[in-house]
Amino acid sequence: MTKLSDRAYEDELYRLQSELVTLQRWVQATGARVAVVFEGRDAAGKGGTIKRITEYLSPRVVRIAALPAPTDRERGQWYFQRYVQHLPAAGEVVLFDRSWYNRAGVEKVMGFCTEEEHARFLHQAPTFERMLIEDGILLRKYWFSVSDKVQLKRFRSRLDDPLRQWKLSPMDLESIRRWEDYSRAKDEMFAHTDTADSPWFVVESDSKKAARLNMMSHLLSTIPYTDVPHPPVELPERPAGTGDYQRPPREEFTTVPDHAARIAEHD
Repeated sequence: MTKLSDRAYEDELYRLQSELVTLQRWVQATGARVAVVFEGRDAAGKGGTIKRITEYLSPRVVRIAALPAPTDRERGQWYFQRYVQHLPAAGEVVLFDRSWYNRAGVEKVMGFCTEEEHARFLHQAPTFERMLIEDGILLRKYWFSVSDKVQLKRFRSRLDDPLRQWKLSPMDLESIRRWEDYSRAKDEMFAHTDTADSPWFVVESDSKKAARLNMMSHLLSTIPYTDVPHPPVELPERPAGTGDYQRPPREEFTTVPDHAARIAEHD
């Protein structure tokens, strides 16, 4: 497991996040379309990586697609249909926090789809992705790989953390008992969808910090972005007051109570 000092991690994270800002400007300027798929086992570190990627980016340019369970209507659609509407338009990046590969993972293992539906997905997914790529979408697929021991350790840490207990869903707990089933499903998925056109990139994620840096660095290395020149930003001079404006009394407004002041009294 890669060991990083906090200083080395923070310095490199900042550098990569700065490059992502440059990538964002390039996407806007060129009208590029970027779709990044994040898959992997529960507690593998996908969410934390997405959080660091988007930390300094505009949500109007870089969107996160994390779809809930399908509705009855969506279950009656072509399987890929509900994902198509979330694909990037010109000048956008979409990060899929889980994706159409739900069918090859949780739906397969938990019996939420039929064997026929699963087989159809494995047959159609490479064609679907080839169509996206041929249309100009820059598609990248990342699989976050975590060992069973580290996954269990992360689950246990969530049990004692009231801020993260919500991350322990029934599906997460069931994945502990079905480790081998998920492994077989992942192997079968890779056999059909790890193609020359749309390969899977595996991120070893027993170390969350290393996984974040490795994934972000790799993503940047695969996109031919350049630094788009932009005029320097200068603050205008504030004009002199006219003397005609008078702010209404504060008492006329409903003000949020000063909670911070009460905390400061006991600090």
